[in-house]
Amino acid sequence: MIRTDAEYQKAQEKLDQEQETLQRQREQLEEMDLSEEEVERALEPMISFRDGLREEIETYERMRRGDLSVLRDLQSLGRWLIGARIAKGWSLSRLADELGVSVQQVSRDEQNKYHSITTRRAQRILDALGVQFRLEVEEPILEDEDTREAAAA
Repeated sequence: MIRTDAEYQKAQEKLDQEQETLQRQREQLEEMDLSEEEVERALEPMISFRDGLREEIETYERMRRGDLSVLRDLQSLGRWLIGARIAKGWSLSRLADELGVSVQQVSRDEQNKYHSITTRRAQRILDALGVQFRLEVEEPILEDEDTREAAAA
């Protein structure tokens, strides 16, 4: 996951390099008189890596625009908090200052995607970012016996 502008720039450079390498590799394989299917199969790992990198870049760009997805489960809370910081335009240093912790602590937490974060810590981050958080719980509809019998008829 890209978390900073510096990582974003490196990822952009890496994507450009990967695209060039992929093109050179394609040309070399085609010179070997391989079928298009064989060329594609040989390039599949490189294409997959490039596409994953492109997806990470696009995700970071969406976060910078403030286009955060709806949080559907608590497992995604860490990624969402990172996205909220990025959307706010804050560096790791700025968040660390607001929380009164070291930059290294915020960096470690974000590298781990806040995996073991407490609710108190999550709330402190939300408060620091000025983010209002609303939790909605959707309860599954429980069928009673009469409903099941009516549906079966």
